[in-house]
Amino acid sequence: MTGKTPLWKPSRQRIAAANLTAFMRSATRRWGAEFADYEALHRWSVTHPERFWTTLWDFAGVVAEKRGERVLIDANKMPGAKWFPDARLNFAENLLRSHDSGDALVFWGEDKVKGRVSHAELYRAVAQTAAALRAMGVHKGDRVAAYMPNLPATVVAMLATASIGAIFSSASPDFGVQGVLDRFGQIAPKVLFACDGYYYNGKVLDCLGKVAEIAGRMTTLERVVVVPYAGGNGDLAAVKHGVTLADFLAPHAGAKEIRFERLPFDHPLYIMYSSGTTGVPKCIVHSAGGTLLQHLKEHKLHSDVKPGDRLFYFTTCGWMMWNWLVSGLASGATLLLYDGSPFVGRGNILFDYAEAEGMTHFGTSAKFIDAIAKISLAPMRTHKLDKLRAIFSTGSPLVAEAFDYVYDNIKRDVQLASISGGTDIISCFVLGNPIGPVWRGEIQCRGLGMAVEVLDDEGRPLRRTKGELVCLKPFPSMPIGFWNDVHGKKYRAAYFEKYPDLWCHGDFIEETAHGGFVIYGRSDATLNPGGVRIGTAEIYRQVEKLHEVLESLVIGQDWEKDTRVVLFVKLREGLTLDDALVKRIKDVIRENTTPRHVPAKILQVGDIPRTKSNKIVELAVRNIVHGEPVKNIEALANPEALEFYRNRPELSC
Repeated sequence: MTGKTPLWKPSRQRIAAANLTAFMRSATRRWGAEFADYEALHRWSVTHPERFWTTLWDFAGVVAEKRGERVLIDANKMPGAKWFPDARLNFAENLLRSHDSGDALVFWGEDKVKGRVSHAELYRAVAQTAAALRAMGVHKGDRVAAYMPNLPATVVAMLATASIGAIFSSASPDFGVQGVLDRFGQIAPKVLFACDGYYYNGKVLDCLGKVAEIAGRMTTLERVVVVPYAGGNGDLAAVKHGVTLADFLAPHAGAKEIRFERLPFDHPLYIMYSSGTTGVPKCIVHSAGGTLLQHLKEHKLHSDVKPGDRLFYFTTCGWMMWNWLVSGLASGATLLLYDGSPFVGRGNILFDYAEAEGMTHFGTSAKFIDAIAKISLAPMRTHKLDKLRAIFSTGSPLVAEAFDYVYDNIKRDVQLASISGGTDIISCFVLGNPIGPVWRGEIQCRGLGMAVEVLDDEGRPLRRTKGELVCLKPFPSMPIGFWNDVHGKKYRAAYFEKYPDLWCHGDFIEETAHGGFVIYGRSDATLNPGGVRIGTAEIYRQVEKLHEVLESLVIGQDWEKDTRVVLFVKLREGLTLDDALVKRIKDVIRENTTPRHVPAKILQVGDIPRTKSNKIVELAVRNIVHGEPVKNIEALANPEALEFYRNRPELSC
């Protein structure tokens, strides 16, 4: 997969100026440790976690009361370890350090709306919103939910909630009513922030009808604050407990100061949700301290975010990358927010944004990179991207050919960081290294402080062989637990059942000769023809090389006491799957993998079903093919696509 030379290496000047280099010097001065390279630093970070995390705390300038020297207690318990048990902090206070007139937030709503918010304006808006929440009786531990686009107002609502010590939870407005109730209905929020409508692909989509139904069915709500944005056609009067944002804030227009509640390190900050494609979503509770410290590490050390940088990630408020993005304020970055379709202007709008705002860090999904490659977009030749230092990709494995595309068509002198983790840890296990090389098709490194290993089914370590991604030691951003999972039974079953006392993440992964990683898909979607484990990404990489194929999805079908591989392909408009194309697909898979990878059946479909965060859903399709129910259709962005897979006669023979 990889070549003999890296696709990119940082210059000496870039290495010398990197935050990671400064951090290593700091750790050397403090502890006398010597680091010949990144791998040595990583070994130290997991061997001496107390030293690593307390050095990071001080290096990042966490605003808090430490109140004692204890960093980690019950270090051998997983779950159960406690970080900084004597410290008290407030998440929002760490993100609102600046009150100056520079940009805190810049916003583009497709090509319809543009705006910017200074640090001073952001602070005042949070002060007013926090005062309004307090006035209506929101206290620490209460839940505040947002059914919102990726707007500045959503950031304000989150920061105001966190300043009080209440718990914030969000979903994007493309969720249907039942999808919202399946999530927020479990956590009993007191307040809901919602928009009147939003833009997508040039259209205005009304939200107030859905908001009215949600408000009528969610009995715990005491206030529904409606934020004006796209001007839907719904009726605010129909929204139970509804009030406009302006009216909600009006009595508190004079509020200028925020009373930050400093609370224990593990006080809950966010409730996140699993995708919910196999049942009602799990409600994952994340701590303020763990989220803050982990994101500071990933922004400052792994992404080299510095004060004044302009950080972007294409995300909705229903994906953890929104939470990751917002934390960039704690590192002094300006956040570049975008809401809507990324394909406005034939896929150019995000690069228009990058050029106009001097974007330094561009975050997106592997599927977006693949899509713009398919339409031969070449931003390198159409846009000035001189400030861009890093491109991040997540959501699904970034195949080797996508690395080629980025360096050939977007920018040559850029760190391409394929990153992977999840909502489960609100961060990454494997990600980028700004002072290390980028090898074709590889994630650069393990995350600092993350004792990541690859194990076989018996728990033995593997080198350069595919296995399970496992974390051997606790880390600060492990969930506090699941909501309403009093004894932690569901939490333990989710991550600690396969290997007791070790976190099993559910990714099928391989460590490379360079100390990097390749992910082959989710373990629960791994194919097993003849007992041989095959990662779905191994097949996608080969199939989607073909010009005719836009996207694909592969499952294992139970057949004659074994498993056969079934591949579904979405072709370019106007094309039909014929015998010649079937042969070409099989040939390219056989030639580049093994005969075991070759599908027994290849079928054409009109669409590929995916979650709201753009991840394809192999398990839902597998259920449909086997005549089993898909338990939570509301989790899908395009549930109608499942009909292409139901009762296919080709799969009965």
